[in-house]
Amino acid sequence: MSPRPYGHARRIRPSLRLAAATAVCGALLGASVLPAQAADRNPPPDRGAALRQELRALVERPDGPPGVVAVLRDGDRTKVYRAGVADVQSGRPPSASDHMRIASVAKAFSGAVALSLVDRGRLRLDDTIGEVLPGQPDQWHEVTLRQLLNHTSGLPDYSASQGFIDIISEDPRHHFESRRLLDFVADEDLAFRPGSRYAYSNSDNIAVALMAEAATGRRYETLLRELVYRPLGLTATSLPQGYRLPEPYLHGYQIDLQEGPVDVSEAISASGAWAAGGIVSTPKDLTAFIRGYAGGTLISERTRREQFRFIPGALSQPPGPGRTAAGLALYRYTTRCGTVYGHTGNTPGYTQLAAATADGKRSLTFSITTQTSLTDNPDLLAHVREVQEDFVCALLRG
Repeated sequence: MSPRPYGHARRIRPSLRLAAATAVCGALLGASVLPAQAADRNPPPDRGAALRQELRALVERPDGPPGVVAVLRDGDRTKVYRAGVADVQSGRPPSASDHMRIASVAKAFSGAVALSLVDRGRLRLDDTIGEVLPGQPDQWHEVTLRQLLNHTSGLPDYSASQGFIDIISEDPRHHFESRRLLDFVADEDLAFRPGSRYAYSNSDNIAVALMAEAATGRRYETLLRELVYRPLGLTATSLPQGYRLPEPYLHGYQIDLQEGPVDVSEAISASGAWAAGGIVSTPKDLTAFIRGYAGGTLISERTRREQFRFIPGALSQPPGPGRTAAGLALYRYTTRCGTVYGHTGNTPGYTQLAAATADGKRSLTFSITTQTSLTDNPDLLAHVREVQEDFVCALLRG
């Protein structure tokens, strides 16, 4: 399979490591009352300690991430769990205020923009590419906004195109014209009849952002600020065009079992991901976002009912905890302890999960500083998903 840099598994080529590596050095118990002696013999489990140990086990794997940070929030109570380091050179611990690439969780942000515009009457879920973006290829014109948001459009994935791969393999920091990313697949037909099946595609969310711009005459970055960042109080979230990350940041790594971790935090340009995966945020801001987004703060109940029409078995990339179903720029994760709603993402150096309950009162963000997916170290992904599910259980039971 060809490498895919955004929203799919991709490893940085060995020839890039020298440039990238210059910065690297080496349940609660029930309420029944027990006699004092029995209580001493059977102390209540320390759930927090167990969760911290699970994170330590992740970073202690030979192929594990150098750092991990998880934020559990229940109402006004926030608990931050962390293990490992934010930067192998300095050895400082990860922080909920560290910047990071949120990868395909950015697709939830484009969903928030589009659905907000649906509420405002600027877009309709049944609007087609042909109606809103007539300059796009004729063969795509029947695709609707709804189909883009739930990945049933059939649009070919620009990030899997050979032309895109050739450019980013030669120059990972290449500056792309983000609004022309679909040009890489403009000569390709749809992969299937729109609405007939599910297939995750980075092209979908590029088209969503372009439709939002066409409907409003405003830049997508401006719409993000006005419709998402400001209403939810996000002060450390941005959509850059370059490869630099704001300080301080969680350093992302490619794990080489012989050479050790290779810093790839700033190895690629965000311009090639844009609305499909280019956003930079912090665990703190991501917590505020997913509480508002999954909790319905940004949209009306009528629009939310449409968003919560799920396709069973449709996986986010990478899969999250439990069983997955796809809605409109939102996934349902059904675990052994209950259900949360959110999005995942992976990109070189980072794997992300942001999820919350349907009322937005309880949330989890879970960030590790290496990339993993179904094709890129699936054993690590299986371990990560197990730990994520335990955190969901702590969230829902705690």
